[in-house]
Amino acid sequence: MLTLKVLRDDPQWVVSRLKVKNFDAEPIVAKVLELDTLRRNLQQQSDALLSEQKKRAAEIGGLMKQGLKAEAEAAKAEVAALKARSNELLAKGDEAAKQLQDQLVLLPNLPCELVPEGKSAADNLVVKEGGPAEVKLPEGALPHWELAKKYDLIDFDLGVKITGAGFPVYKGKGAKLQRALVNFFLDRNAAAGYQETEPPVVVNAASGFGTGQLPDKEAQMYHVGLDDLYLVPTAEVPLTNIYRDVILTEDQLPQKITAYTPCFRREAGSYGKDVRGLNRLHQFDKVEIVRVEKPECSYAALDEMLAHVEGLVRDLGLKYHVLRLCGGDMSFTSAITYDFELWSAAQGRWLEISSVSNFETYQSNRLHLRYRDEDGKPQLCHTLNGSSLALPRVVAALLEDNQTPEGIVIPEVLRPYTGFDIIK
Repeated sequence: MLTLKVLRDDPQWVVSRLKVKNFDAEPIVAKVLELDTLRRNLQQQSDALLSEQKKRAAEIGGLMKQGLKAEAEAAKAEVAALKARSNELLAKGDEAAKQLQDQLVLLPNLPCELVPEGKSAADNLVVKEGGPAEVKLPEGALPHWELAKKYDLIDFDLGVKITGAGFPVYKGKGAKLQRALVNFFLDRNAAAGYQETEPPVVVNAASGFGTGQLPDKEAQMYHVGLDDLYLVPTAEVPLTNIYRDVILTEDQLPQKITAYTPCFRREAGSYGKDVRGLNRLHQFDKVEIVRVEKPECSYAALDEMLAHVEGLVRDLGLKYHVLRLCGGDMSFTSAITYDFELWSAAQGRWLEISSVSNFETYQSNRLHLRYRDEDGKPQLCHTLNGSSLALPRVVAALLEDNQTPEGIVIPEVLRPYTGFDIIK
């Protein structure tokens, strides 16, 4: 959430920056500033009445001592009237503050200066490429959903029977491959200094609001209505909310944590897109990294996270590229996002497997996450997170790009975790 100070200091700059996200912020910014002025005026009037109320109340005792009962009673009536008027103004101020908050959450995060302009994924910038120059497939190569059936690794139909489309059942070596990837990613994250954490996979509304998933403008969250809880769409939500309402000391920064969780997304509006196999699921496994940083350190931390995720992808031996997302393809909450995509030779398309983002102070303002600077003054932290990695499309690319006439060859770095080097 944007701070009021940013909006007050230069509202037109905010409007111009949000145009990079193709967002017309002018009417909302104007409404926020109008409500802020109203709220502050009401507070000033209430404070003045409260001051007068205290002054008149202090006079009552003296009037009583002087035997001026009628004057004392008149003063009491005046104090009661002042209190009633003050309470009325406070109630109006509270309503203005609520309306202001409702408007503030409609504004997306400001994109940083590095974010390119653009309207869709077609305008994203490729900033790096890696892995094999060419993926050579054997004659008669199959897409991953057919390989999964051929080698009895994943049963999509059984998932439909048990739950519905988008909830696959992993079997045998397919299940072991899932577990191997999770352990590989967690071990590598821990070696890079991220503390392994096991958070809940359901969160309350305050947690969803803190990281920007609520209000759920795109209806992506699964809601457990009876208990008013939400299934996590990403481990980012519970991990970042560990720090909600926390004030850290400078020597506690940075905070670096990692977790594996199943993730749940309704994928509302995705119908009609390429959803075959593992390409788009409602439940999937993902390992996440989260960092809390001092503002001056967050972009160096972002570079470090990008290098870390790239190391994971490179060691899996897969062809990849890294995109800097344009304003029109960024999330509501991000200040800058880089996507990692793997090349699926069997499908002839790129598959997104990681997003690494800096949110600057947008989440921390919602979370009330701060640190005390060298003067002891609380300052908002910067928050960052990244997938390291999301499993479904990694598995899709691994199966497709490593298929041979003899079977599917397991990357060397995974063999200590799988216990086998080929699926056949």
